[in-house]
Amino acid sequence: MIVSMKNGERLSLEQIRAFLKASEEFRFEASQRKEVYDWVTRTLVEHEYSGQLREGKGVLRRYLGKMTGLSRAQVARLIGRYQESGMVTERSYRRHQFVRRYTPADIELLAGVDEAHETLSGPATQKILYREFHDYGDPRYQRLSTISVPHIYNLRKSRVYRDRRICYRKTRPVQVSIGERRRPDPQGRPGYLRIDTVHQGDLDGAKGVYHINAVDEVTQWQVVGATAQISEAWLIPVLEAMLWQFPFRMLSFHSDNGSEFINHTVARLLNKLLAEQTKSRPRHANDNGLVEAKNGAVIRKHMGYGHIESRHAEAIEAFYEEYFNPYLNFHRPGGVPEVVTNSKGKQRRIYRWYATPWEILRQTPELARYLPGGRGSPWSCCSRWDRFEKLRWHRLVPKAR
Repeated sequence: MIVSMKNGERLSLEQIRAFLKASEEFRFEASQRKEVYDWVTRTLVEHEYSGQLREGKGVLRRYLGKMTGLSRAQVARLIGRYQESGMVTERSYRRHQFVRRYTPADIELLAGVDEAHETLSGPATQKILYREFHDYGDPRYQRLSTISVPHIYNLRKSRVYRDRRICYRKTRPVQVSIGERRRPDPQGRPGYLRIDTVHQGDLDGAKGVYHINAVDEVTQWQVVGATAQISEAWLIPVLEAMLWQFPFRMLSFHSDNGSEFINHTVARLLNKLLAEQTKSRPRHANDNGLVEAKNGAVIRKHMGYGHIESRHAEAIEAFYEEYFNPYLNFHRPGGVPEVVTNSKGKQRRIYRWYATPWEILRQTPELARYLPGGRGSPWSCCSRWDRFEKLRWHRLVPKAR
């Protein structure tokens, strides 16, 4: 039930006493502060509160508390405001503020100094402000001549400073500690792999399959895999299956700077295999040139450039492992580069010998040093060469004599 306060201030003291006695079991509550303050002012003015005796003031206090729902202390404070100014009004909130030592003019002066000197460090700027007043006698720098270094940085964050001067900074490159940025140097040893990805295009928003191409730099042993996505959850199983198909220990893993290979998951896998991880250097396009050439001469030549849906990745991966990779390593000859240096020190590559990766591997000096050793592990010599014994009887693999 809502009870209006209209004309409630015109009741006499006798009527107020009767009202209080009859409404002891009732409790009233105010709705809007401004309306309450106006009604309290009218009531106190109507009954001339200052001229009432002690008993009459007590009746008015209880009446104000009953009608507004305020506590005794709150009613006393409202009456105190009425006695001070003759009316009850809301007090505006005044937030405490410390005295500002440096004015907006000082901050604009600091912004001008930073603009002229291209935003030097705090100590250097402090020295400039000190010299402007003490050495050159400029009175505008009197307050800034005693400023501390930390407060210079505080003023640079203020709105006045930013409105006066906007400083743009170039995007800083993110430093990734995974992998060493250099070109691998195999020195005739197999096991230095170059790896890259080839995307089979998008069509109507649907992603195509991703080919993973890995080539050994010395023997040109090549293993190709396929995955629907290049995220870590999809890539790691395919990558492990590909590394299993190399007949020698992996010593180095080199890729470009793509996040599919430069991540902590691949780093843990390579650390487990005791293989170093390197990545291409900026402005050195030939760092991963071998696998880039194989991308076009092998994958694009056989798989084409058209869109292949990612749902076919599992079937393509099975085709690669069962047929395509044995063909590449046992039946597809490639040119073996021979570096020739002329009298002026210029190097060029000539190709006099064409052989399959299997023939190049068999001709590697001290091949036994690079074969996987230790039984019971995925890299064990028996398990690895047992696998190649089975491949030897495959219809695509010639029997080694």
